[in-house]
Amino acid sequence: MMATDTKRYIQVYTGDGKGKTTAALGLSIRAAGHGLKTYIGQFMKGQHYGELTALRDNPCITIEQYGDIKCIHRDQATQKHMDQAEQGLIKARNAMLSGQYDIVILDEINVTIWFGLLTVEQVLEFLDKRPESVELILTGRNAPQELIEHADLVSEIKEVKHYYNQGILARDGIER
Repeated sequence: MMATDTKRYIQVYTGDGKGKTTAALGLSIRAAGHGLKTYIGQFMKGQHYGELTALRDNPCITIEQYGDIKCIHRDQATQKHMDQAEQGLIKARNAMLSGQYDIVILDEINVTIWFGLLTVEQVLEFLDKRPESVELILTGRNAPQELIEHADLVSEIKEVKHYYNQGILARDGIER
């Protein structure tokens, strides 16, 4: 039986396990296979990730990054990082309201809130402006309860075991 529901929803991928961004990217690839257009705004990311190269020529997927080349910790957040996040939210809002995209992914938006770069209120205001024709996906650990309550679908990815705890850093093609 084919699904005929064309309603769009708000999804949250959160939890301390690996794979939240990967799940969102997978959804964008699946959607592209059906001709749906996706805008991906990557918050707190400015370094090269494999998806930038792999998807750059896909006419159905647009990726923009809003962050530094260097990863930061929560206690290293500055006004510059806040400005990057706010500008990113404006760009993502413009994309969402442009009528060009079926799906908008706010990658690492939950972490952006946890770091204090954006407020829950700013993101809720963004969600409230969502046209019914746009599916929204929000990723990142530490999703605030307010976003979880606002979402239609929430998936929590749980870490059971991770080689990072043995000192293995992010690897090209696997984590970045």
